[in-house]
Amino acid sequence: MLKFHKKGFPITYTFIHTIHIFSVFIYGGFLFVDVLFLSKMNQTLSDAEHTKAREAIMMHVRKVVPYALMVAVASGLYLFSQAFGKIENGALSYFQTLLSIKAFFGLWLGLRGINQKLFKINPWVFKSHFFPFSLVVIIILLSQFMYL
Repeated sequence: MLKFHKKGFPITYTFIHTIHIFSVFIYGGFLFVDVLFLSKMNQTLSDAEHTKAREAIMMHVRKVVPYALMVAVASGLYLFSQAFGKIENGALSYFQTLLSIKAFFGLWLGLRGINQKLFKINPWVFKSHFFPFSLVVIIILLSQFMYL
């Protein structure tokens, strides 16, 4: 028999939700640092120093961040399946609509990341991390507005 959390979700949901949050922190945190700080290094370093410094950081990032994104997408799919609920009266609720938009953006990020990491397909559009960073910010905002 499943033990339930006080909100009615099984403990499994809470565990996977915690994993999801940590993996999103890793992915979103990297995007935050890259967009706001690492991309500005070329303002104070020479081109050669900038290239060397960025590659020194990115060789470690490539070992962790893409996998954190994949875990975030996989755990997000599970959470979506558990939280979406029934469609009543032939229409999505406010919560379901925002959750669907959030899932679409998360899947787009995941597809982009999987293509890059596993299939070595670089994105044709949005080569900087600004657009993925923007989507992460939008996803966070949607997460806050879903429960209104």
